[in-house]
Amino acid sequence: MNRRTIVLAIAGLAIAAFAIAASFYTSRQENAPPPAPIISAPSVQPDAPAITADAETPAAEVLADAEAPAPAAPRWDVYVREHSPVIGPRNAPVTIVEFFDPSCEACRAFYPIVKQIMAQYPNDVRLVLRYTPLHEGSEEAVRILETARRQNVFEPVLEALFVEQPQWATHGGPQLERAWAAAEAAGLDQARARAAMQSPRITAALNQDIADATTLGVRGTPTFFVNGEPLPSFGPQQLYDLVRAEVEAANN
Repeated sequence: MNRRTIVLAIAGLAIAAFAIAASFYTSRQENAPPPAPIISAPSVQPDAPAITADAETPAAEVLADAEAPAPAAPRWDVYVREHSPVIGPRNAPVTIVEFFDPSCEACRAFYPIVKQIMAQYPNDVRLVLRYTPLHEGSEEAVRILETARRQNVFEPVLEALFVEQPQWATHGGPQLERAWAAAEAAGLDQARARAAMQSPRITAALNQDIADATTLGVRGTPTFFVNGEPLPSFGPQQLYDLVRAEVEAANN
């Protein structure tokens, strides 16, 4: 299944799913407790790359690079973390942050809507995804996505999981093998992913997202913030209006 087929399949299903999904979101938002941390895991910082010279690089240039001031480190905060998957230009002036659950019907319905908004502003908007596993089986689905991110196939795997969500994310009895099969068909190396899915880095990323969701008062999925601003009320038009206002402000 290629990406175009996947995207068209999602778009075709989105309209029918949205009304049901929105009501489902509302009930979960009112009743769902904040997700609990998975397990305690230390925060892991990426290893610093060593400075080495190769046959084509003079030693003096390597030394100069080593002595040059390091570029300013990116700023990470409660909205965007270093591990957060980003879709769209990383330096876009407008950031949509979505706390989502891969098992959530409303998240599935909103995905093509968000993609349409981003297509309208291809240079101005990026999407940052944060994990909020509220359903049974969602933690494993998140770990599938994190291993996909490390294999550079995050977006096709995410889209495949959304397309196949009705088959694997059945409430009360999720069929996670079907989620794995969908991910593998989208390009995931399943053997490598299963070996890496319980790594401390993935657990730390998941716990960080859960902690940030709690800090921000997220109680249902999807929950959106645009440049740190919550939606005035839940709905696709409200999301579009807030994004448009932020794009116009950034370009003036």
